Amino acid sequence: MKMAHSQNKAILPFEDKHHGAIACITGASSGIGMATARHFASKGFNLLLLARRKDKLKFLEEEIRNDYPVRVLSINLDVCNQPDVDQFFTNLPNEWQLIDVLINNAGKAKGLAPFQEGNMVHWEEMIDTNLKGLIYVSRAVIPVMVARNKGFIINIGSIAGRQTYPNGNVYCASKAAVQALTEGMRMDLHTKGIRVASISPGHVEETEFALVRFDGDTKRAKIYDDFQPLKAGDIADILYFMVSRPAHVTLQDVVVMSTQQPTATLIDRSGRNMDFNV
Repeated sequence: MKMAHSQNKAILPFEDKHHGAIACITGASSGIGMATARHFASKGFNLLLLARRKDKLKFLEEEIRNDYPVRVLSINLDVCNQPDVDQFFTNLPNEWQLIDVLINNAGKAKGLAPFQEGNMVHWEEMIDTNLKGLIYVSRAVIPVMVARNKGFIINIGSIAGRQTYPNGNVYCASKAAVQALTEGMRMDLHTKGIRVASISPGHVEETEFALVRFDGDTKRAKIYDDFQPLKAGDIADILYFMVSRPAHVTLQDVVVMSTQQPTATLIDRSGRNMDFNV
């Protein structure tokens, strides 16, 4: 297996299982979004990639174009800006209008403090991205899915939306809202041929989660050194498995954790070299 352009990224074998299908991925410039883009490209999906960081997004677009025979359109878009989101999807070229899979991945955690000491700016950022951004993009995409009577929507949640932890307050609340919204979408769309699901991971490395949460403090962000968390590619693989089930099957709700992390806060930090293979 040859290595691709970015460090430590192996090119997956190409399997044209979804020729012509379009997957729209938000937050595609890093972490889970980037890994998912690569994985879905390897399965033949054309990709509509959205993120705020134009340079990283363009690099990913070029990389995928070089590695796989799929179409890629990457757009610098802030999902928190409703007018921009609406304008973008309204003016999409015809060949990109028929989105088959929407993965609402854009999200962030900011700060880790008791509620009474919380930073309002951090709170607004999390609510705008984790909840409002998901709402804006979904509201723009779903009507076309309804008109076609087909589609799949996966919202990226978090174990934090299921198990509230100390100092997580608003972040946990925003992810709990994602879970409730997913359930509401599923109820509203179940007669329209549209599948709606969520995935709630525990700690995932190969992302910028901790670095963003701690405002770029690399020392505080070193939270994965003493155990083996999930990898971004693990989530991408599960997302594809969910999407590739037969049309009558919906894995509605997936919780996935590192073997060393049984709950949101309980982690076996005895090292990364444990062999869990059966």
